[in-house]
Amino acid sequence: MKRNYFVPITFLFVFLAASVHAQEKKQQTLEKLFANSREIYFTFQIFDREEIPVLTRIISIDNVKGRDVYAFANKSEFSNFLDLGYAYNLLPHPGSLLSEQELNMGGNQKSGKSATVWNFYPTYDQYVAYMQGFAADHPAICRLDTIGTSVQGRLLLAVKLSDSVNVNRGLPEFLFTSSIHGDETTGYVMLLHLIDSLVSNYGSVPRVTNLLNNFQIYINPLANPDGTYAGGNGTVSGAQRYNANGYDLNRNFPDPADGSHPGGTWQPETKAFMHYDSIHHFVMSANFHGGAEVLNYPWDTWSRYHADDTWEQFVCREYADTVHLHSPAGYLTDYNNGITNGYAWYRITGGRQDYTTYFHYGREVTMEISAVHLIPANTILNYWNYNRRSLLNYIEETAYGINGQVTDTATGNPLKAQVFITGHDIDNSFQYSNASSGWYYRPIAQGNWALTYSCLGYFTKTIHGINVTNRSTTRINARLVPLDFGVIDKTRKNFTLVYPNPSNGNIHLLLPEGGSGSFNYSVFDMTGKMIQSGTLNGAGEKVVFAVDLTHLPKGIYLLKLDGGTSVYENKFIIQ
Repeated sequence: MKRNYFVPITFLFVFLAASVHAQEKKQQTLEKLFANSREIYFTFQIFDREEIPVLTRIISIDNVKGRDVYAFANKSEFSNFLDLGYAYNLLPHPGSLLSEQELNMGGNQKSGKSATVWNFYPTYDQYVAYMQGFAADHPAICRLDTIGTSVQGRLLLAVKLSDSVNVNRGLPEFLFTSSIHGDETTGYVMLLHLIDSLVSNYGSVPRVTNLLNNFQIYINPLANPDGTYAGGNGTVSGAQRYNANGYDLNRNFPDPADGSHPGGTWQPETKAFMHYDSIHHFVMSANFHGGAEVLNYPWDTWSRYHADDTWEQFVCREYADTVHLHSPAGYLTDYNNGITNGYAWYRITGGRQDYTTYFHYGREVTMEISAVHLIPANTILNYWNYNRRSLLNYIEETAYGINGQVTDTATGNPLKAQVFITGHDIDNSFQYSNASSGWYYRPIAQGNWALTYSCLGYFTKTIHGINVTNRSTTRINARLVPLDFGVIDKTRKNFTLVYPNPSNGNIHLLLPEGGSGSFNYSVFDMTGKMIQSGTLNGAGEKVVFAVDLTHLPKGIYLLKLDGGTSVYENKFIIQ
């Protein structure tokens, strides 16, 4: 029988034609939507929350309320979203809703002066002048850092606030940063106000003075200047979420679950902040956002909880509860009355919060402090008054928990050691002591803990029974014993410091270098604890001294002789 090929060929032609038409229609839609903007804002509905982990890799989700998803997308992202077939509704861009009058651009203020009333948005040039002015007017307690530059060459700035602003005394480092999403500006002006308040009140307000005397506080008010000033340096009208290359910077960091580049090529702003984090160790930090009123704590990328979930909830609850005492009913009450686990809200990958917490062993929280992205200027002071006490509480939490100094038993030099809470720490939740100072800071929930200190070339040490209560500090210093404990440098002269060795504890010390001068001696046990010390005067003919150590138990000990310019060590045994 002769086959009829006409029908299937006709269907194929119709199918291809329809496909081509759909693609043409899609391209027309994209060209229209992105003719005058690099990003759009829209909403759609999901059927199940299991869709979110897929969607978050395609578009930038801003909020999820039940089944309603609010999101941003650039042209490429929205093209991929359209292929999924969701019905959507475009929304006005949050950065373009207010008039210049409502923004009060520039105000009538003088940059760098402490009398500023923060009820306006600064121009970009004004912002730079303010940051420079804080440092110039208060050089003893304020230093200006340039973290890097944006795609369009704007400055990424931070101030360091401390009574030792140009040195590192081992004080805990803390960071506030805001507006990584350029259209979320409440935190931008609030952090300028905070800097102003701290430098203006240092020396006169005890709490502020204590903060700058005991912390190294870094504040970056504007992490995405190209987004905030997308409409030009003179206005925040037209502010965009993304950077000038169309990237969501808060999806652009390495992610503990999704690898190094979940948000595409690292942007100049991302690389600058990654470097800044690498040359500091921010024990705690927070980044400010808008679009909701809730504190979001780790993890964003994992459904499992952070090892310090109890502590995270405590500090977030403290922040929110304090805000509630000083704000209208209903403010900062989204989700669990103002706090939420990140993944429980909606999953993101490539966020700054998880990057800092996992890769830099810090503790960062995302603070969504205004339901509106770009708030009217005449409400800015309200948000300052709601949050200002909580800001100080949060900084102070950096020094609570357990802290101390890790040093070498033999030399007293500081060590970079891993500080690990036994039976507790997972997913990089441990800490490291600072290599130059030996200081470590371990925020932790109240309880009874055991800390293990480990460092390459040293015996590991565990201290049990460390009791912690909320908003208090438990100081635990640790001295680690070198693995080559008591071995004398072969380049030194060959002499006997201790004899007989072994002994019953009645020992004699033979002073080096002919016994010239005075020597301080110290005796340490193998845990690094100093158990006896004294001074030996070797001037004249006497170079041998008897020392009674018969009260010590049997074991191995270290003798350290410090002659001022040289230090000598020897191991000895009591049996």
